[in-house]
Amino acid sequence: MTLRSITTLATLAALAVVPAAYAQQQEEVSGFYVGGGVGQFNASIDDVDDVDATVDDWDDDDTAYKFFAGYRLNRFLAFELDYVNLGEPSGTVVPGFNVDASIDGFAPYVVGTLPLGPWFELYGRAGYYFYDATVGVTDTLDNRVEFDEESEDFVYGAVIGANIGE
Repeated sequence: MTLRSITTLATLAALAVVPAAYAQQQEEVSGFYVGGGVGQFNASIDDVDDVDATVDDWDDDDTAYKFFAGYRLNRFLAFELDYVNLGEPSGTVVPGFNVDASIDGFAPYVVGTLPLGPWFELYGRAGYYFYDATVGVTDTLDNRVEFDEESEDFVYGAVIGANIGE
């Protein structure tokens, strides 16, 4: 599993747990908010040339979660900080060798909102995900090789949100 595939998976997982737009009445246009999300992080090895089909088919997942807090300046602009943990998927790649991955970090965002009436809004965000990625391989004798890297990647997302409640 390359760092590029880990980064791609991390970005997709972060986007998958993007929260829906924040419920606020028209007259309430600024203030703090907090929240969380739960999803699934899927790690896989694919496109491996000249390797047994067992490796080519490795695919494992784990529960991903995040917590976020932000401040909405007005109806259109907010700033947010997320903690994103993509879990620790682990599985056998070939008999006798287990691969595990762990990715977590922080992501500051600029959030833009375009109201579409009282119930719906377009919601977009852009920021950077600063994360620590660890990938380890363990054999049946408990010998372990581990790769650890700190990195960052541009992340973004857009959704149509529904405002519910008051």
